[in-house]
Amino acid sequence: MAWSIAQVARMSKVTSRTLRHYDAIGLLPPAWIGGNGYRYYEREQLLRLQRILLLRDLGLDLDTVARVLDGRRREVDVLRNHERWLRAERERLDVLAETVARTVRELEGGEQGMRVEELFDGFDADRQARYEDELVQRYGEGVREHVAESKRRMSGWTKPDAEEFMAEWHAVAEAMGALFDAGVAPGAPEALDVTERHYRWICRSWTPDRESYTGLGRLYVDAPDFKVQFDAHAEGLAEWVRDAIAAYADARL
Repeated sequence: MAWSIAQVARMSKVTSRTLRHYDAIGLLPPAWIGGNGYRYYEREQLLRLQRILLLRDLGLDLDTVARVLDGRRREVDVLRNHERWLRAERERLDVLAETVARTVRELEGGEQGMRVEELFDGFDADRQARYEDELVQRYGEGVREHVAESKRRMSGWTKPDAEEFMAEWHAVAEAMGALFDAGVAPGAPEALDVTERHYRWICRSWTPDRESYTGLGRLYVDAPDFKVQFDAHAEGLAEWVRDAIAAYADARL
């Protein structure tokens, strides 16, 4: 017995777009493709999809899922490492939740003002350091000046400044997601306009040139912490953003 991609999407609550993406990257090819171009899945593919969704629910990125399912990494080793990460992340989130709670109490007038340093309790400085090191490894020591420039620009920000900065980021990401959902090509004029908004947002903290801005787009795909944020909206969005950034850098920088 076989099921069409539409039937599998309804059963699994996974969008057809995601299933097509899984096929494109070799993670879940269909059993066969009909003369009408539709993908069809048999029980073997449904069982593989079930394991993919289980591993994704555990927070694993698609590359790791593929390595597990193809036998290139022992599942127990992956899960054990992921358990350690989850426990560490839970501790960090507990601290972050308390930071947010204290901020709420302060805004409601129930707590004395927090010290500036306490506003950032629970934010992952080590993760930021890893991003900086990865950029240096990719693009050389000159990146450190960009990082230093960013820190200089942001050092005088107030809490409202930081909140407005993050609000703009969420708005840009939402606009990119809407274009992706609509099937707009990364190099289309409206995609370039939204990406310019992203570039202007980046320039508030540092000013990338064509090469470094294109590199940032690649980092959105290569770094799991970034990729999972984009792909939480839809599988493949991170790659769309990377390609839109590359198109913008080529056309306008």
